[in-house]
Amino acid sequence: MTEATAPKTVVVEINTNRGAMKLELYPEKAPKTVANFVEYVKSDFFSQTIFHRVIPGFMIQGG
Repeated sequence: MTEATAPKTVVVEINTNRGAMKLELYPEKAPKTVANFVEYVKSDFFSQTIFHRVIPGFMIQGG
């Protein structure tokens, strides 16, 4: 993918037993991190993992 055709953002949807949420990732800001995360998603690495820390209105942490 060339810089001219690279997407501005990447959207990943997370489906949980409490509903769905969307993450908006910015490859132009963190290209290696976004590419790595997307590869984990494509390989189902995060399937069946849990969010072990939730602070409403602030953040979630899982793994």
